[in-house]
Amino acid sequence: MRYVGSFVTDSIMELKESLKELVFNKSALKQTVYDATKETFEMFRAETRELIDLFRQRSRAEGKDVAFEFTDRGDFEFEVKFAGDILLFMMHTNVFEFSRDHQVMKTPYVREDPKRSYCGVIHIYNFLADSFAYQRDNDMGYMIGRVFVNNEKHYFIEGKRELGMMYTNFGTSLITSESVQGIIESAIEYTTNFDLLTPPYDEVKLVSVGEMRSNFDKKSLVTGKRLGFRFQADEE
Repeated sequence: MRYVGSFVTDSIMELKESLKELVFNKSALKQTVYDATKETFEMFRAETRELIDLFRQRSRAEGKDVAFEFTDRGDFEFEVKFAGDILLFMMHTNVFEFSRDHQVMKTPYVREDPKRSYCGVIHIYNFLADSFAYQRDNDMGYMIGRVFVNNEKHYFIEGKRELGMMYTNFGTSLITSESVQGIIESAIEYTTNFDLLTPPYDEVKLVSVGEMRSNFDKKSLVTGKRLGFRFQADEE
């Protein structure tokens, strides 16, 4: 389709310019958020490795038979094993925006500049170490927290108990080595206090012949820290 007339032509050029500005600005913003989140994730990796080394040294010095292991699992994932638990840290490679109804959108910090609401996210999961050691693929893990980071390296946390953080702190909380270390320590503390409870009897009293033949302890029966129970924090 061809357009004739200077008015129409000018309108098209203005539209193209506005579209180009939108795409360029949004792309630049998301790249900045991604870079800030990746830098934050690398801080998590370094601080976690250092903390686990300290735990390992202390364990040896005090003659404690407690295993502490750090394992890199690629550019966007690493894990920490201590005692019978694993903490898995994963960075999502995409940038997210919050819905209009989300509480963070109502904070003065975001209302002052809506671009601040675009965030990268780092997930923290807790698994039982035996789930991986014995390849119990049906076992359950739990997300105990996720860290949101914006283009200014401000952050807030959605999480359980020790990891939980108010949205109102978004405008004042900056990613630093000290804040990252505090998050890691809180995750370890929460995981250590998050005990494995026996599931209700009625949920495990029946086992099929097929489950027994396929080694029910390894494959068929699901194990999780709160299987059949609710998180206390979920009810708060």
